[in-house]
Amino acid sequence: MAGRECYHCKQWVEEGEAHNCWTTTESALTQDLSEDLRDAWERLRDTAAALGDQRIYASHNSIMFSRKSCYFFVRPKKSFLEVCVFLGRTVKSPHVRRVDRASKSKVVHVIQVRHRDEVEAPITDWLQEAYDYSRAAARATAGATKKTKTARKRAKSGAKTSKRR
Repeated sequence: MAGRECYHCKQWVEEGEAHNCWTTTESALTQDLSEDLRDAWERLRDTAAALGDQRIYASHNSIMFSRKSCYFFVRPKKSFLEVCVFLGRTVKSPHVRRVDRASKSKVVHVIQVRHRDEVEAPITDWLQEAYDYSRAAARATAGATKKTKTARKRAKSGAKTSKRR
């Protein structure tokens, strides 16, 4: 009986048997929400989906919204939806519970949503800003990467030329 124990869930998996304990769905993450939170979730999802082309998927305990990279995600909790929005600037607002630097260019803003009526401006404006910023940040990163690679190639060829002399 060859097999292995999954390091995450500790379940025994037979050799050749498919196993993915990380697989989850939006419905699995939102099934236990109260009516108010479910309404808030549906409004939040509809608002984000209306922003444009993107990928919406569940990952572990979160529901991710991404273009090329994630621009916001939602963690459903018992009494609120934890919404984490990635912006290029820091926002000071009573809606924002916590702010952390996520990378050199992104700042994550943690917001708690408890009712459908909270999914309106300024939160919807921040979602739009994050959606737009994710596109701009991806372009800037791609441009910077190309410039860096070109600079490295020039430096290498210059170094090789100087060594030959």
